[in-house]
Amino acid sequence: MNSNDATEPNGPVPFLKEKRILLTAAFVLLADQLTKLIVINWIDPSQQVIIIEGFFKFVNWHNTGAAWSQFQGKSLQLAGISVIALGALIYWRHQFEIRTPTGKLAMGMLIGGIVGNLIDRVAYQHVVDFIRFYLKQRGGNEIGYPAFNIADMGICVGVGLLFVMAWREQEAEGSDGEDPKPESKGE
Repeated sequence: MNSNDATEPNGPVPFLKEKRILLTAAFVLLADQLTKLIVINWIDPSQQVIIIEGFFKFVNWHNTGAAWSQFQGKSLQLAGISVIALGALIYWRHQFEIRTPTGKLAMGMLIGGIVGNLIDRVAYQHVVDFIRFYLKQRGGNEIGYPAFNIADMGICVGVGLLFVMAWREQEAEGSDGEDPKPESKGE
């Protein structure tokens, strides 16, 4: 049996019985949608709420694109891509190490994040981004990281956890007494 198969004695666990994944996804989704609702109702798109002057503020920016505002104006197409990605992630979830608590956390964060931004794209035709880290320059201009939201954090942390898990699994396989293949240095 492949160590990546999250199986019960009778086969793979049906998705709706993956309680930890579903609870994590629900938590990320709820936190995302509640914070966006607060931002939509309390911060006008032309306003900003400075938390730490010159470093951190809340904004109400409408992103019709994807990460770093790529693909602007393609919100419905991006919603379609999100649905496909979500379906693929759920269908092929057993290809990831999801039997571990970390694996379940990663998968739940990814799913919650994808669904959170998908809801925005369908309901508003844009994603509400509101967390902004920046530095103020001498002339008053700002340089900073693009605004993001809780769903984005769930996606990034989920992907990061999957990368770390894959790396650790690869490291463990290399230490099982197997001689790693020498790198070819070309001649």
